[in-house]
Amino acid sequence: MSQSPTPATMNDVELARHIAETAGRILVELQRSGLFEGKALGKAGDRTANAFIIEALKTNRPDDAILSEEEKDNPERLKAKRVWIVDPLDGTREYGEGRTDWAVHVALSIDGEPSIGAVALPGFPLTLCSGQPPQVPPNPGKLRMLVSRTRPAAEAVAVANALDAELVPMGSAGAKAMAVVRGEADIYLHSGGQYEWDNCAPAAVAAAAGLHVSRADGSPLRYNNEDTYLPDLLIAPKDVAARVLEVLRTMEPAAG
Repeated sequence: MSQSPTPATMNDVELARHIAETAGRILVELQRSGLFEGKALGKAGDRTANAFIIEALKTNRPDDAILSEEEKDNPERLKAKRVWIVDPLDGTREYGEGRTDWAVHVALSIDGEPSIGAVALPGFPLTLCSGQPPQVPPNPGKLRMLVSRTRPAAEAVAVANALDAELVPMGSAGAKAMAVVRGEADIYLHSGGQYEWDNCAPAAVAAAAGLHVSRADGSPLRYNNEDTYLPDLLIAPKDVAARVLEVLRTMEPAAG
């Protein structure tokens, strides 16, 4: 009987998954502790998960660079080939409200590519990673488009109308992206502004599952940039993505 790998012998995918899952369990315990609630719970979750993830990465991959939403950026990372890009708690609001649509993102960008990723959905609990991507189920009929549950982007709503797609409100970026991977939705089009940590891990997992992953104009996602702002994203099955991109190309540009 083979033994499970230890942190010292884990490859990058196994390590990403292990760290994301462990951070998720820590966050669930914190959520259940009753010591914090609302915004205070979200703030405590961000700090606690970040401290754990940073320590775990520095211990197990000391030669790699790190970019985290909750950590002061170190410009030395721009010289690195391997950069871990993490969002310790994606969907802080949902987490603080006791919802399940929040996530933990742990990704490894190699030469600017979203090479390895793990997205933990601790509220389910479930973790998806690029090393063991699930087979995306076929669409059952009417297209389903994910949108923010608090501020749906106008572009996404317009595309949904053009494709006669049903709008599916959901919380964090990771939860939305994994809903497409799991076959619970068909299109995740985001144009409301994100940063590299919001989508690097989801992009890696979705790409490994055979989905189309790109910017909203169809161009590739590139990581470890000096400016970490990466405002738009499209994740969908390849045939559906082609239809979305065609609609976006025919849409009138915003006045201004």
